[in-house]
Amino acid sequence: MLNLADTPPLVATSDADSQRLIAADLRLLIAQIETSMRRIAAAMDQEHSNDPEGSADVFVLDDVTPRYASANAALNACRAGLGHALQCLSSESGNPA
Repeated sequence: MLNLADTPPLVATSDADSQRLIAADLRLLIAQIETSMRRIAAAMDQEHSNDPEGSADVFVLDDVTPRYASANAALNACRAGLGHALQCLSSESGNPA
């Protein structure tokens, strides 16, 4: 959970500066989401590499893939939303964010 108590208070800035700060925050969030998505992909790959291949006698009862896939889908939706927010911000200002 984030601790916002240590966050410095916001200072009044110009519209252009505010938009640049918001765009930078959105880009940072997108980068963090992409990092998490890469970690999920790596965890899924690791899970699948531990499965014995070619054995018809092995049944996996506790497959974690659906949880990873659900988490990845949620992160993908967040990334899309943040990308849209960044695009909206840049189109309002007339400048690329």
